[in-house]
Amino acid sequence: MARRDRGNLGQLLVIGFLAAAMLMYIGLIGAWAWMIARRGGGANLGLGFGMVLVGLVGLWILWSVLSNGYAHQKLAASAKALGRELDVSDLPKMPSGRVQRDAADALFAQVKAEFEADPDSWVNAYRLARAYDYAGDRSRARQWMTKAVSMEKSSR
Repeated sequence: MARRDRGNLGQLLVIGFLAAAMLMYIGLIGAWAWMIARRGGGANLGLGFGMVLVGLVGLWILWSVLSNGYAHQKLAASAKALGRELDVSDLPKMPSGRVQRDAADALFAQVKAEFEADPDSWVNAYRLARAYDYAGDRSRARQWMTKAVSMEKSSR
């Protein structure tokens, strides 16, 4: 089977393995917290409670990352179905596989002009987020991807 035919199965397997490992680790933290708290005493109860809080924060982080990833993948699939996915296959790339800076900047300028022409389109916001990512501005890429997700939800 060709690499393209497998899609993102490898990535999904890694994500599933890491999520399962994180859940197992959080379960161990909970078990250790219970064992420590059962001994009684203020310090042990405090430590057990703190460990439970760490586990809850870990669960929240895991949920947040997985749900955001799912929402972003859904946007990507929708944009592709509309024929509006940002295609960078013909742009020059560095040996690492990243788009060369000049080409990414030119792509960003083009996508930003498209967004400014129609700022109410979630597809344009999604494309702008991807262009920010290719240009190397990860924080703005995350901000715009979050905005694109909320725009797409409100357009339903």
